[in-house]
Amino acid sequence: MSLFNLKPDPVVGIDISTTAVKVIELGRSGKSYRVESYALEPLPEKAVVDKNIAEVEIVGEAVTRSIRQAKPKAKYAAVAVAGPGVIDKRITMDGGLSDDDMRSTIQVDGESYLGMPVDEVNLDFLVLGPNEKEIERSDVLLVAARKEMVESRVTAVEMSNLKTRVVDVEKYALENAFVMMTQSDPEINEGETVALVEVGATTTTMYVLGNAKTPSAHIVFTREEMFGGNRLTDSIQAMYSMSYDEANYAKKHGGLPDGYDNDVLEPFKLEMAQQINRMVQFYYSSSTFGKLSHIMVAGGCASIDGVIEHIASKVGGHVTIANPFATMSIDSKINKKALMEDAPALMIACGLALRTFDEYPY
Repeated sequence: MSLFNLKPDPVVGIDISTTAVKVIELGRSGKSYRVESYALEPLPEKAVVDKNIAEVEIVGEAVTRSIRQAKPKAKYAAVAVAGPGVIDKRITMDGGLSDDDMRSTIQVDGESYLGMPVDEVNLDFLVLGPNEKEIERSDVLLVAARKEMVESRVTAVEMSNLKTRVVDVEKYALENAFVMMTQSDPEINEGETVALVEVGATTTTMYVLGNAKTPSAHIVFTREEMFGGNRLTDSIQAMYSMSYDEANYAKKHGGLPDGYDNDVLEPFKLEMAQQINRMVQFYYSSSTFGKLSHIMVAGGCASIDGVIEHIASKVGGHVTIANPFATMSIDSKINKKALMEDAPALMIACGLALRTFDEYPY
């Protein structure tokens, strides 16, 4: 299975996260994108652990339910891998080599690049261009993922009768959606520096995009901290003696006692705002890139009422909820209200769905 493999067939973006299976299918409506189908199916605790699928059958059943709900037209899927089992690094190679020669060289020398045997991984590469210091050599992005990570996702997807066409890396899928989102945002000007803070289940990651709305737009800064939405789930479990699944459901759908907002939710929102403020301050103290014109917050926690106001009061500036579908048309069969509520958590699924279009070729 080739990472970065792009085919002309339309694909459904399937993000298998710690807490849910998220499905997005995109099409075209004139020059704009259109959301053709969408579904989100929760996962039980420990079905996915540290970005690895621990219970393939349970995840496969969730994928199957989400595909039945979404009813996509596409017959192929794009999925993503992440975590310690994924390695990406820039290397330099002799310029002028064909793809076959590069692949042969990487197969021979791969262990020295990756620190693991080549036969234990699926790998792919992308030629980035001439090296700045040695123009006769080429910069190459080398990406590898442990075979069991790829195979478990392929198995889970194929339980739904879809075929996996693309295996991407989560951060590149997210970057695709981030670039697309900034390009379509009328409030972002060309050349500005924009941050996306993704609050996941266990980690929060800050991505800074330089040169927004230009051909050279790319991620220039990344920082990860151990903080995520599971903090809130854990607090609900402890306070109200709930199971993980009960707490996760109540966190999203409500029904908690009257004191929940003051006793549990407000402290979490404050902690989340403080965490993001620390990340922003670290960026300013350690980076030479520009002042952040916008900060977008992604992940399920971004939809918590009032949390954006908490963050804005801490960091200042223009803070908004990330919504990759803000300028897209939406198929009439889709519950638009539900999609907009889930949008901040669908960045990776959206980035994977964008692999259908050749504007995003890596």
